[in-house]
Amino acid sequence: MRQRRLSATSIRIAYGVMMRARQLEVFTAVMRIGTVTGAARMLNISQPALSQVLRHTEDELGFLLFSREKGRLHPTPEALELYPDAERLFAGLEGLRRKSTDLRKGRSGLVRIAASAPPSMSVLPNALSMLRQKHPNIQLRVHVAPINTLITMLRTGDATLALALDDQMPPDICAEVIDMTSFCCLMSAQSDLVSASEVSFDMLADRTVISYRTQTRPRDELQQAAQVQGLGFQPDLEIDSSITAVGFVQAGLGVALVDALLPWHQFQGVEVRPLANSPKLPLSLLTLKDRPLSQADQIMSAELRAICELGNSERT
Repeated sequence: MRQRRLSATSIRIAYGVMMRARQLEVFTAVMRIGTVTGAARMLNISQPALSQVLRHTEDELGFLLFSREKGRLHPTPEALELYPDAERLFAGLEGLRRKSTDLRKGRSGLVRIAASAPPSMSVLPNALSMLRQKHPNIQLRVHVAPINTLITMLRTGDATLALALDDQMPPDICAEVIDMTSFCCLMSAQSDLVSASEVSFDMLADRTVISYRTQTRPRDELQQAAQVQGLGFQPDLEIDSSITAVGFVQAGLGVALVDALLPWHQFQGVEVRPLANSPKLPLSLLTLKDRPLSQADQIMSAELRAICELGNSERT
């Protein structure tokens, strides 16, 4: 007879080295149902196949798990000793399978996305809202930072996606242009420019102008646009991020030329007018080249593109 009584320690040692996933599945199914026929039906396999797995498991263990009487299986003391641990392991295995399926289908996962201030307050909230409605189990980590920090975060893996108003990137960064925006002029409600339907560069002469610092993409675009019109462009108050212009305009320090992506109408005491013959700024989705995106990242990217396409259709 192969059957012999083992100590609890010996059983656990044997158990730790023996059961592969399929064997664990068959063992717990038979323990639950009590018959080979019922267990085979539960697992959607043939009865001979289940019996073969069970016999092979017992052969590897070196002891019987079940005695067979009148077509029914009766667990041996060793099987009863193993069963509680087997159920816990099987539950963990089922959880792992569900997690793997969810990751494959994009139902769960982690999205680490960073953005400069304008897209973080305009495009990103709408895209995150859509993602949350469709995939509530995807975890989100959002960072708002200047463009140089966005690039660093992509390289270190602190972010896998980033949004920025630029498409001129280092060789290791991929920039996909998903939208375009223009520039606008911010002014206080008391400004005489409020009566204008749009503001041009020549209307800013002899005014305190707030705009981007040198060596930034928005500043370069504005300078080139002014030069085309035979004018210069030299801000009196330079800023790193367009959002900082709000407080300066509200305080009456001057008028600001900034991107038109931010929802400027939300700020009290600030009037907005489009810039005449405005240059365009690209809104780019940034990723690190040669780093594959997870299913969750791909879903997030698709939502960002969809939000931009929706915005374009509403503007036309």
